[in-house]
Amino acid sequence: MANRPILVVDDEEDILELVHYNLERAGYVCILAETGTEALDMAEKELPALVLLDLMLPEMDGFEVCAALKSDPRTARIPIVMLTARGSERDIVRGLELGADDYVTKPFSPKVLIARVGAVLRRQAAEGDSAGAPIRAGELVIRPDQRELTLDGAAVELTRSEFDLLTLLARRPGRVFTRAQVVDTLHGPGYPVTDRSVDVHVVSLRKKLGAHGDRIETVRGVGYRFRE
Repeated sequence: MANRPILVVDDEEDILELVHYNLERAGYVCILAETGTEALDMAEKELPALVLLDLMLPEMDGFEVCAALKSDPRTARIPIVMLTARGSERDIVRGLELGADDYVTKPFSPKVLIARVGAVLRRQAAEGDSAGAPIRAGELVIRPDQRELTLDGAAVELTRSEFDLLTLLARRPGRVFTRAQVVDTLHGPGYPVTDRSVDVHVVSLRKKLGAHGDRIETVRGVGYRFRE
């Protein structure tokens, strides 16, 4: 992955230059696109390590580009970070539900942007490990193959839904999951579970995790994430 470039997509030349400069200064190789169709062409040709994607683009907007990338088996696993001035809850939720891994709102700090890009790339690399490998976060150890959770060395009993929810979040620490994504991932699309049911599972799980319950963070108006 280190040899694959980051694709930066934005129709503002000054933003492209700023992002390009800071990414290369941090050691990344960049390729640039200014329209949605150009971004798709370059993504299919170059298979970048990550796409940094503006939403307000000519020809195709960022939502359309994200949906197209995630629906194509060749590009579906490429992580996407949305970089946009459209920071409303509605836009953020829509982007995440289309498959974006993270978002950064404009105006942005270059240092924060580089940190978020690095975090997404690390999570992507970690996903190359076996799906059954133990997940460790301090004294919390999840063993997916055994469906076992230990906390400070002691076993913790969880329901099936609680265990699956914890594993989903902990496998990608820092990644925000919307409530709809949680339901779709655990039960499949169209499963009749309400957002409130997800919230109830989270409350119960936090209680069972005790002092470690604050690792499951609420992202107001969006969903949940596991604190790194």
